Amino acid sequence: MWVIGAFLVTIVAISYIYSIYKWRTPKSNGIPPPGSMGLPLIGETLELLIPSYSMDIHPFIKKRITRFGPIFRTNILGRPVVVSTDPEFNNRIFCGEGKMVEIFFTDTFNDLLGIGGKDSKMGGSGAVHKYIRTLALTHFGTERLKAGLFTEIGNMVDHTLRLWSTLPAVEVKNASANAIFHFTAKHVTGCGQEKLPKNFWEKFKNIRQSFMSIPIRIPGTSYYRCAKDKEEVLNTLKGIMEEKCSSPQTRGGGDVFDHAIADLNTQSFITEDFVLLLTFVITFVSFDSVSSVLPIVFKCHAENPSASKELEAEHEALLKRRRENRNSPLSWEEYKSLTFTPHVINEILRLANLVSGILRRALVDINVKGYTIPAGWMIMAITHASHLNPDVYKDPLVFNPWRWKDIEARVTSKDFMPFGGGGRQCAGAEFAKAFLASFIHVLVTKYR
Repeated sequence: MWVIGAFLVTIVAISYIYSIYKWRTPKSNGIPPPGSMGLPLIGETLELLIPSYSMDIHPFIKKRITRFGPIFRTNILGRPVVVSTDPEFNNRIFCGEGKMVEIFFTDTFNDLLGIGGKDSKMGGSGAVHKYIRTLALTHFGTERLKAGLFTEIGNMVDHTLRLWSTLPAVEVKNASANAIFHFTAKHVTGCGQEKLPKNFWEKFKNIRQSFMSIPIRIPGTSYYRCAKDKEEVLNTLKGIMEEKCSSPQTRGGGDVFDHAIADLNTQSFITEDFVLLLTFVITFVSFDSVSSVLPIVFKCHAENPSASKELEAEHEALLKRRRENRNSPLSWEEYKSLTFTPHVINEILRLANLVSGILRRALVDINVKGYTIPAGWMIMAITHASHLNPDVYKDPLVFNPWRWKDIEARVTSKDFMPFGGGGRQCAGAEFAKAFLASFIHVLVTKYR
C-alpha cells in the first residue's frame, strides 16, 4: 500500500509540474516573445491592476521592459498577451487591422458596451465602423466645431469655471466629467440636463468604475450593479427614442439620436437596438478622456510659472486685438491663430496617458524582431511608453512645451499617439484638443 501511495503521489506531482511547464511555455510555431506567464489562471493580473500614482510608465510595464525589452509576453486573466511598447510595431498593428489583427476588448467591456468580440454590435470593421465614425465626426468633428460647437464649448467652460469659483473646493476629475457629460449628452440625445433623470450621470459614472470587475452577474457584485445601471440607462434612452419616433416634430435638433433615427433601416445593421446602443456608447466615451486631462492642466499650470506667463501673454494679446466684447468665447479663427497653446496641449497630452493600452487580437501568426506571436493571442499596444522615451523626448517626465517648437514630423506620426492610430484613431481627437484650448483660454484670462 505504501508503494502504491508513493506511486500515486509521484504521478500527481509529475502531472502538476507538467501542467505548470505547459502554462509557462505556451505553444508557438516559432519563438514567442520573452516574458512570464505568472500564476495559473490569474496570470500576472493582480500586479497589473495595482494603481500607479506616477505620470511615469506603470511599474508592471516598466519592470518588464527593463528585463525583457520593448516587446514581451504575459498572461492576463488566463489569456496570453503580448505587450508592445515599440512604436514601429504598434503602428504596424494599427495599420494592419482586418488582415493581421482585429479589435479586441475585455469580456466586461464587451458585455457592457457591445464593443469587441465575435458578436460585437459596435466594434466591427467595414460598414458598421465606417457609419459610427462618420456619425461621430459629423457631430463632434472639425466642421461641426467650426459651425458653432466650438462657441458652445466656450460658453459651457465659462459657466463651469464661474460655478467652480463659488465653491470652497473642487475635485476636478469628477466635476469636469459631470460638466462634459451633460454637454455631450445634450448633443447626443437632444435633452438638456433638466430633461434627463437626476441620477443619469451617476449611472454612467458607476458603469465606468466597474470596467475592471470580473463579469459575474451575482447580486451584490460590482458587475451586477453595473449591468443594472446599464439596463436603466438603456430604458431611459428607449423612452427618449420612442418619444422622438412618435412625435416627428420633436426631431430636427441636429443631435446624434435624430441622425440615427432618420437612418433607421437604411442599412441592415441600423436597427432600433443598434441605435440605442450607439447612443449609449457615444455618450459614454465622450466625457472620460478630457476630464482625465484637466487635472494635469491645473497641475502643469500651477507648477510651471514660466509656461503660465507665456500662455497668459498669448491669450491677453489675443483679447487686445478684439474690437468686440472681450468676454466673448474664443472663436475658431482665434484658436487656430494660437502658437504656444498647441505646444502646451501636446505636452499635456504626452504626459496624460489618455490611452493606457489598446487591445488587438492576432488573426495570423505575426513575426516581429525574431519572435512569433501566435494567432489568437491578445496584443496590448502601450502607446504611452513612446511618449516617455528619453531617446525621443529629453527629460520625458519634465513638462516642457517649448520642446514642440522643433520636434520633427516623424516624431508626431510614430512617437506621439495620444488618441491611438490607424483607422481607429479617436474620432473625438479634434474635439478634445479644441475643448482643452477653450478651457485654457478661460482659465488664464479670467482666473487665478
